[in-house]
Amino acid sequence: MLGLMQSHQLLVSSLLTHAALNHSDTEIISYTVDEGCFRYTYADAELRARQLGQVLLTLGVETGDRIGTLAWNTHRHLELFFAVPGVGAVCHTINPRLFDEQLDYIINHAEDRFIFLDTSFVELAERLAPNLTSVEGWIIMTDEAHMPETSLQNVHCYETLMAAEDGNFNWPSFDENTASSLCYTSGTTGNPKGVLYANRSTVIHTLSAMQPDVHDISSKGCILPIAPMFHANSWGIPYCAAAGGTKLVLMGRDVSGENIARVIDEEGVTYALAVPTVWLDYLNHAEANNIANDSFVKVGIGGTAPPRSMYERFAARGVEVRQGWGMTEMSPLGTFGTLKGNQMNLDDEAKLDIRVMQGRGLFGVEMCVMDDDGNILPRDGKTSGYLKVRGPWVTNGYFKRDTPVLDDDNWFDTGDIAVIHPDGFLQLTDRAKDVVKSGGEWISSMDLENEAMGCPGVEEAAVIGAYHPKWDERPLLIVVAGDPAPTKDDIMAYLKEKVAKWWLPDDIVFVDDLPHTGTGKVLKADLRTQFKDYVLPTAG
Repeated sequence: MLGLMQSHQLLVSSLLTHAALNHSDTEIISYTVDEGCFRYTYADAELRARQLGQVLLTLGVETGDRIGTLAWNTHRHLELFFAVPGVGAVCHTINPRLFDEQLDYIINHAEDRFIFLDTSFVELAERLAPNLTSVEGWIIMTDEAHMPETSLQNVHCYETLMAAEDGNFNWPSFDENTASSLCYTSGTTGNPKGVLYANRSTVIHTLSAMQPDVHDISSKGCILPIAPMFHANSWGIPYCAAAGGTKLVLMGRDVSGENIARVIDEEGVTYALAVPTVWLDYLNHAEANNIANDSFVKVGIGGTAPPRSMYERFAARGVEVRQGWGMTEMSPLGTFGTLKGNQMNLDDEAKLDIRVMQGRGLFGVEMCVMDDDGNILPRDGKTSGYLKVRGPWVTNGYFKRDTPVLDDDNWFDTGDIAVIHPDGFLQLTDRAKDVVKSGGEWISSMDLENEAMGCPGVEEAAVIGAYHPKWDERPLLIVVAGDPAPTKDDIMAYLKEKVAKWWLPDDIVFVDDLPHTGTGKVLKADLRTQFKDYVLPTAG
């Protein structure tokens, strides 16, 4: 027997329609590339998204076509987030920080028909264009007054195309499993892989991510997603903001600590989200200049685990840190770090011990850890294994790849090593390929890095396994130093109080910078290549 409920399709366009109807006068603030600060409302945004839907149909865009974007976090990019899936096409956000060869690959692999781009990416597009096989035209996201000279072929001005349409257009209804957006992994090994989200998966992810124990999004706050819209759709925040009717601030390309502090004050931002390196710059600036940012009460951090010291610095400012874990293949959220009711009475250090973990699973995500033979291991907070996930917004395969990615029970292997605690908290210990295997025991490079970054003067740290004739591998700590710079002895003395003796690095090397992927993750593979012949002082 089936229930007597309406079968209403879960479509991305419905999120913005809801915002326009129920939060029509709530502001969206956009820092554009060319025209300064732009303000409008959700009602304005929805009308312009419908105009953009008309533009896409006029250009001949059909269901399933991929439409690329090379753009910062702005109102025009937001309009694309809703208009492209709104007409049944696929919004392919392109990460401009990737290497040219990777960009050639993903644009050709996606077979993008049109690419929308900010003026700051025109030179990049001109460089890529001769190698692109599917792109029929380019739409530059500005007005006529700021249109640049370009050698690109079949170029259109965004605002000119928009002005030709009236917005008298109703979003079509179609199967909620229709693809909505395409995001490529950062490609730490091999070519980037395409993850194809659906309207249904995106809406369900949005509803779960809005919950009080996750982002806690409502019409009462002001949210600033600093995470780029080309990083797993800005972690889904644009969709959550529309569903919650939340005042939304889009910062454009200037995400310096100084500019973040200014925008938080000017717009009354209550919640902002970014990777740890962005927050380090913000904290350094705010502390050095005695900036309070009184409205700012909650910060979301993802991409990589923040050091314990970052929690402590934000706590001193009255800001709650919520760490999220996930991956592109998970839309991207898997867990979020908020305390449970029975943990609120713990002392500050005990609370921090919990907060620095990767958080609890969201409703909709199942997690387990498995051994080498595929046996599910206990959630005892001690037994580590390969982290597997499944759920309605977890991928079941990569775009245009036939290689299976799920086991017989639909578990997806995240590539992480982890333990799960009895209360549901996830604690990553390493990436499977990054763990240091010393004398048959595993040393977590992630934990050692996080402890090292708590040492005064350490700006960034990475740990790799270096060859050792007796122990197979031993930890090599690679450090980017700040000012004043710590010495090796300073760091070793600090770590002796933080980790087991056998975890201590056998050597410390200082470098000017670390190699990163286009999404800001340290390229351990590059470091292993760079230091493949490094001889540890203990190896003699």
